[in-house]
Amino acid sequence: MRGLCWARGERAPAGKLGGRAHSRPLLGARRASASRKARWLSALAASAGRAASGRQPEDPVAERTAAAQSARSRVGGVSDVEISYCVVNTSQRELLLAGLEAIAGERAQLPFETEALVLDNGSRDGSAQSAREHPAVDQTIAIDRRRGKAVNDSELLKRAHGRYALLLNEDSELLPGATLALWQALQDRPDAACAGAKLLRPNGSEQACAWRFPGLDTALAGALLAHRWYTVQSTGTHTREVDWCQSSALLVRREAAEQVGYLDPDFFVYSDEVDFALRLRQAGWRSLYVPNARAVHHEQLSTGAVPERRIVEMARNRDLYMRKHHSPAAARAVRWLTAWSYALRSLAALVLPGRSPRRYWRAVLAALRPRHGKGMREAAAEYNDAAPD
Repeated sequence: MRGLCWARGERAPAGKLGGRAHSRPLLGARRASASRKARWLSALAASAGRAASGRQPEDPVAERTAAAQSARSRVGGVSDVEISYCVVNTSQRELLLAGLEAIAGERAQLPFETEALVLDNGSRDGSAQSAREHPAVDQTIAIDRRRGKAVNDSELLKRAHGRYALLLNEDSELLPGATLALWQALQDRPDAACAGAKLLRPNGSEQACAWRFPGLDTALAGALLAHRWYTVQSTGTHTREVDWCQSSALLVRREAAEQVGYLDPDFFVYSDEVDFALRLRQAGWRSLYVPNARAVHHEQLSTGAVPERRIVEMARNRDLYMRKHHSPAAARAVRWLTAWSYALRSLAALVLPGRSPRRYWRAVLAALRPRHGKGMREAAAEYNDAAPD
């Protein structure tokens, strides 16, 4: 396929995955063989024994590398892969490497088989080569033209061999134990298709990462400055059911993703995971927020033209979601209510230190005219047009 290449020794993609989709979510979710469960229990017992004895590995880095290489060598056992780490990288080599180190540490501690896939989204900073050379990576997919997040996440979900796929951005860094906590949450809830981690900023403060589905009610809450209390659902210290979770660190049951046709490519970026979660809900599945699973999210949104493009793209896809799942009148009302909430923030930013009134006002204009301006889709097209021959 043009624009795709695989690292040496990788398996070529196998066509359509999985067999028929299940109309009832619980059927496939309860399929775990007795032998697989026995292996998990045995591995967990061995891990507990090491912890009780106080024995620590002599070389943690070497141990992680050996574990990754061992997983890579199990060519004949792809059907036994439990979790596939699926990372999309867009020109963030250093963040990608930090994230891969965290994945290596996670894989070394898990009592079941895993794999790691990296899709490099047309980067020109050496990211693809670094991914190929990293011992934690089993497959590197390098595309030469930048694409949208929904398309890339869907491709990874289709290529993965695991029963679950852990979707990760390149700027997401799993903290120890995150994978197991997410996995356990879906094991405990066979009706759940997604489990999202708690996201932390690099300074340790919490990011909102789970919300109610967008609609007139959430737009009104924003206009009344009640968004944090009404719409945000990433609260509490115990696993809870939510409407949708951010996909920066999201464990997905692959059979559920296949059942609903994966992510909608019409959403270039933003609102893609909201639409995905809503279609899963309509098919009978649920989403979970798992605060015991934590990941550091290094958002790259601070300066320059990129935030302007993100504002446009966010407004565009919010409006697309509303027009897809609600009436034209509801979509129009949400545009005006969202613009009002940003206008209030723009006024507040005139007196609050460290805030940009201009940026909030740009969000007002984008909310009112979501089909105007250049967003991330256009930025990707410009990037692709500037590619060297």
